[in-house]
Amino acid sequence: MGDLLFLIAGSIAILAGLLGLIRFVVGPTLPDRVVAFDVLTIITISVISLIAHVAGRIIYLDAAIVYGLLSFLGVIVVARYLERGL
Repeated sequence: MGDLLFLIAGSIAILAGLLGLIRFVVGPTLPDRVVAFDVLTIITISVISLIAHVAGRIIYLDAAIVYGLLSFLGVIVVARYLERGL
């Protein structure tokens, strides 16, 4: 049962990643692309977490946390730039 749930979660993450990638490429404005990039990083973090659980390697969760923090800081910097410049 657990394997089926991980397969479903992985499939949903891949589908969401494809939809986010389409929005990133098609997005008419820069804020659309920034939000799509943030969505893609969240999906990547969830995939890293799934891989960590399946592989039994807890160290991958540390990498996911660092990736999430760097993504958050990147979005904050881009939002500040779009709002009033650096």
